[in-house]
Amino acid sequence: MLIAALLFPLCVVAQPKKITNTVGTAAGGGHSIQITLKPYQNIKIYLGTHYGNSKVFADSCILNEKSEGIFQSKDKLTPGIYFVVSPKMSILFDLLVDDKQQFKIIADTLDLKNINIQGSKDNELFQSYSKGVNSMYVQLGEIEQNYKNAKTAKDSTVYKEAYITKDKLIKQKKKLFVEANPNSMMSFLLNTMDMPEAPSIPVVNGKADSLYPYRYVKKHYWDKVMFNDNRLVRTPFFENKVDEYFKNYISREPDSIINELDYMLTFAKTGKEIYTFLLFKFTNKYIAPEFMGQDKVFVHLYEKFFLAGDTVLLNENSKKSLRDRYYSLLSNQLGKAAPVLVLNDVQDNRFALHNVKANYTFVAFWDPTCGHCKEDIPKLDSLYQASWKNQDIKVLAVNINAKELTAWKSFISEHHLEGWLNGYQTDEDLNREINEKRPTTIRQLYGIVKTPTYYLLDKDKKIIAKDLTIEQFNDFLQTKFTNNK
Repeated sequence: MLIAALLFPLCVVAQPKKITNTVGTAAGGGHSIQITLKPYQNIKIYLGTHYGNSKVFADSCILNEKSEGIFQSKDKLTPGIYFVVSPKMSILFDLLVDDKQQFKIIADTLDLKNINIQGSKDNELFQSYSKGVNSMYVQLGEIEQNYKNAKTAKDSTVYKEAYITKDKLIKQKKKLFVEANPNSMMSFLLNTMDMPEAPSIPVVNGKADSLYPYRYVKKHYWDKVMFNDNRLVRTPFFENKVDEYFKNYISREPDSIINELDYMLTFAKTGKEIYTFLLFKFTNKYIAPEFMGQDKVFVHLYEKFFLAGDTVLLNENSKKSLRDRYYSLLSNQLGKAAPVLVLNDVQDNRFALHNVKANYTFVAFWDPTCGHCKEDIPKLDSLYQASWKNQDIKVLAVNINAKELTAWKSFISEHHLEGWLNGYQTDEDLNREINEKRPTTIRQLYGIVKTPTYYLLDKDKKIIAKDLTIEQFNDFLQTKFTNNK
């Protein structure tokens, strides 16, 4: 969707910039990372980092004839995981950047297993821990592969036990490291990645509580994470952890999602970069959600955060896109009464949506010049004739292109759509709305950004389904019919 595309670039907060090739200390407490990277000479290299699941440039420098350069600026880098990028844009190796941002890197692309980082305790711990644990993970992978290839039950048991043993050793090593270095960057990273281990299913009063492990993991999922810590943005795993949480532990119901987002965002507000990251991540996700009705989450985000002043984070185009999207969703949320529609039919007799008597009313907004509409509207009529009309469903088809009344009437006649209610808004009515400066045109009230656009209303004209395909609406109705028997 265009609106989401407009928002995404706001997340890219770091861009390459040319740094003078002088060795020294950054003024004003910024960053000054000296680097010797053989065999590159007289060429630009880059310092990259993570922005959630994305990778962005944080800095650049030009190596001299001695392969020396410096990533330097008066501004501090947001602490987290960074990486050095070659002139050909390949990642060479990772490093950590903490609050102390004056240190030196000595490396050779022919021997990247032995990177020498001087003046950074966190990088010393990172390298020491990684070397030990990486070899253990290699062994764990070999055991797992042997388990998959096991030819006998006995071998499977042996490899399974070996896997459990090795996994316990890795977890124990992590635990001991964090206990010994509680304030290190590496401990922060390990705590962020950590997942609570699901306990065994308990038996209460003779009955197994099968949901207890789920409740336990959900309750303790974020125990070791502080949502206002800007370092979270500069890791490649925090965003995935957020996504897994909402996928596996949070109901798809908008109110459940809203409760979680309010907690996260309110907590994150004291951390400027993480707050911006989370706010735009969730805005992008729910401005055009995967599941019906979740656009309520976007409406809530706009009202609670953007209307409260956080639009200062946006450029003017994005402000307008967000505002327009908000008003296009405000009046057509699930459970709300459908906005008032007063239309003219083919014979120019006036009628109103809310006067239509039916168990269900299916409202189709379409344009007789729209190719997709020309394919979809006959499909809709087939479903109506085959099943819907026998279930007291009325179809109201609204032509939103009043300039094409002749084409509209011809299409209705050609496809025998006389069993429907067919209507359009006259230029007179539209101009009256515009002249009265109402922010309530049909397109806005019903959020019509594409054609066709469909709504399903109950007998009280409340919206019970939208943003579905014709086939999905039919499945929805068939389920309703079955449950009502």
